Amino acid sequence: MEISNYLNGLQHIGLPCRNMEETIAFYENLGMHIAYETVNEGQKVCFLQQGNLVIEAYEEEKTAEKTGAIDHICFDVSDIEKVFALVKQMKVPFCNEEIQFLPFWEKGVRFFTILGPNQERVEFCQKL
Repeated sequence: MEISNYLNGLQHIGLPCRNMEETIAFYENLGMHIAYETVNEGQKVCFLQQGNLVIEAYEEEKTAEKTGAIDHICFDVSDIEKVFALVKQMKVPFCNEEIQFLPFWEKGVRFFTILGPNQERVEFCQKL
């Protein structure tokens, strides 16, 4: 079975920001709206959406604040367990040794992250 059989498309793009209110205002001016807000380990997290595009903005004191500052891209998957097993076979560097959980959205999410060939973080996430 191939990983592509479980990919639903891009779920979100992770964007660290120093000023959440400024970030929200900027993207709202571009026509996006707040789809979900929460706090994770003391950091504000806000998912901004316009159609199929979702940006996960989260407060981070140490941001690059330059071109290339996107932290990660995230693929939406239908079966996190199967994707995890398939990616393990690829022998790529993992950021997580096991599948993680966060209480985001209505029922939470399960996810894991790997490093791509350019040290980019690639997340695979299933909304529960």
